[in-house]
Amino acid sequence: MTLEKLTIVPTSKPLEGRVSPPGSKSITNRALLVAGLAKGVSRLTGALKSDDTRYMAEALRAMGVTVDEPDATTFVVTSDGVWKEPATPLFLGNAGTATRFLTAAVALAKGRFVVDGDQHMRKRPILPLVEALRSLGVQIEAPTGCPPVTVDAEGRFTTNRVVIDAGLSSQYVSALLMAAPLASEPFDIELAGAEIGARGYIDLTLASMRAFGAEVEQTSPSTWRVQPSGYVAADYHIEPDASAATYLWAAEALTGGKIDIGVDAGAFTQPDAKAYEVISAFPHIPAVIDGSQMQDAIPTIAVLSAFNETPVRFVGIANLRVKECDRIRALSSGLNAIRPGLATEEGDDLIVASDPSLIGQRLPAEIDTFADHRIAMSFALAGLKIDGVTILDPLCVGKTYPDYWKALGSLGVEIVEG
Repeated sequence: MTLEKLTIVPTSKPLEGRVSPPGSKSITNRALLVAGLAKGVSRLTGALKSDDTRYMAEALRAMGVTVDEPDATTFVVTSDGVWKEPATPLFLGNAGTATRFLTAAVALAKGRFVVDGDQHMRKRPILPLVEALRSLGVQIEAPTGCPPVTVDAEGRFTTNRVVIDAGLSSQYVSALLMAAPLASEPFDIELAGAEIGARGYIDLTLASMRAFGAEVEQTSPSTWRVQPSGYVAADYHIEPDASAATYLWAAEALTGGKIDIGVDAGAFTQPDAKAYEVISAFPHIPAVIDGSQMQDAIPTIAVLSAFNETPVRFVGIANLRVKECDRIRALSSGLNAIRPGLATEEGDDLIVASDPSLIGQRLPAEIDTFADHRIAMSFALAGLKIDGVTILDPLCVGKTYPDYWKALGSLGVEIVEG
């Protein structure tokens, strides 16, 4: 199915109803990976079925793991814990979690593994992880510093300690942590410096690992020790996606509505749930937002900030430049398409000028999503209050929230296709 664009029809009514966000993408792909490394049968419930998680599941199948899908929110993973060399490259689209996690994990298998993605993934950096694995004696090549990555794996690391630069992404640390239980001896992972993107995602990684029998402890603020325990199969329930919830929280705040998502904001373990407090402050969002620990929620808050009472500066968001697209540039471009001067980039900061009088105006604007699901979903919020907001490539939401447009429709939002 293809759909070039759609236009949101503004609503004058509060959005009310119940919407169940999909399962967490971050947790689903972690759970799929460790279940694929565990011996036995694991049942993952509440899981997300989207482009990103399907790429992970297909990669596991290509390496001899059985992944069944008995219903819309369950994966049943059967593995002997030993991955086989795939017949073709592992194609992972633009799934950053799958690409980074698998690059480290295949290093402890045996054979040649090529980890690749689409044109967008081929622009996303992976060199810090490649260099860390190379320091462990892994034969690994990534000529551009981005995928494709070729790993000639011999099933072992030649040393039991690695130092990783996680300034660009915490996923590099998570990748090494999840591979480490397969090593032959206790394994230490140390950060190079204190910089790390979204440290809260490390907690998600550790929780997934421990649920499948891994033994890991944090020995200092920048060091983890992982025992060579391997993994054992388990049943694991995955919570709803907090990043997806941010769009619903923002739609509720923007329209003065009441949307029941079936889970309290305080019950989430994902870092993006921190956005609830900020969103709830609307239209008095603070003047400065540090987005370093809730990176995927920043597009939501930035678009909401366009209607805030006072300007908002977003700091600590440099990592957004190396996500599915350059999200800082995509946000400033989209906001300025709505009204010139609405957003400004200062270095890696984003400043949203904020103008409550935008509500009710007709300001025709085509929003280039850059094939980024979060840009598409965030700018749909602008269309709730501004007439003429059109989202290009709207089906890119399938990366993490395939039913997003249907969810908005269920709340009474009118959407015009084409």
